[in-house]
Amino acid sequence: MESQRNISEFILLGLSYDPNMQLFCFVLFSFCYVSLLVGNLLILVSILCSSLFHQPMYYFLSHLSSMDICYTSTVTPKLIGDLLVETKSISYGNCMLQVFTMHFFGSIEVFILTAMAFDRYVAICKPLHYMIIMNRTRCNLLVLAAWAGGAVHSLPQLFMAILLPFCGPNEIDHYFCDIFPLLKVACTDTHNTGVLVLVNSGMVVLATFVLLFGSYVIILLTLRNHSAEGRRKALSTCGSHMTVVVLFFGPSIFAYLRPPTTFPEDKVFALFYTIIAPMFNPLIYTLRNTEMKNVMRKVWCQVFSKEAHN
Repeated sequence: MESQRNISEFILLGLSYDPNMQLFCFVLFSFCYVSLLVGNLLILVSILCSSLFHQPMYYFLSHLSSMDICYTSTVTPKLIGDLLVETKSISYGNCMLQVFTMHFFGSIEVFILTAMAFDRYVAICKPLHYMIIMNRTRCNLLVLAAWAGGAVHSLPQLFMAILLPFCGPNEIDHYFCDIFPLLKVACTDTHNTGVLVLVNSGMVVLATFVLLFGSYVIILLTLRNHSAEGRRKALSTCGSHMTVVVLFFGPSIFAYLRPPTTFPEDKVFALFYTIIAPMFNPLIYTLRNTEMKNVMRKVWCQVFSKEAHN
């Protein structure tokens, strides 16, 4: 494998060459990343320290929050640090690691969103059998399946990236290592590899989105037979989930469901699914969820009251 490449690092071209724009992006994305960490940690701790953890919807939400943190942390700290330096380099090993971890945690998040959609489908369409179907054993199996699916998706991505020969140039027109930008700098015909990436990433994202969209169509049709209060509560919960799905899947479909090439817009769309969508997840799931807000208020009031007594 070593004989197929004569480079030890890649140069990331980043988001902009303008120093003022880089400084603005540094402040903006630092704020976004801190907000993302604080918001998701608040949700995670609030769920783990309350009875909500035993409810399937919040059990999945706790896993989604942890995946948001892991997924964004594969890209964002490096992006923020690179905005302060002139040469944005990444070693070959770290580049391959970034390809793997980004696809691994990202695909786990996709599958957890699918599990959450299944949970809402059962809760609304089969309410009498909800506790039987969504028991803790089945919830654990769904999370385990999400992790297994993440490995099945990301390992081929890693192997395809490792098998690419690199002889120069080593400049990647992006702010992180991903398979399409790497195909552009590989010194070989990458058509077949590009097709495999399209099948592995693009079709998986599209199939999952169609499945999620179909499940919510069924849910909306079922809600016609519910009371006005039942419809309002269900639409509030499902509306939050659908907002997250659109924010995450829209840019992802643009990025991966297409021929293996790169566009100037790729960086902007990548910001949506690597930083913006995970940052807004805590707001989306708490602002429209009265139960979640009440639990967060209760848990953190207890924490601060104990600190005050000590």
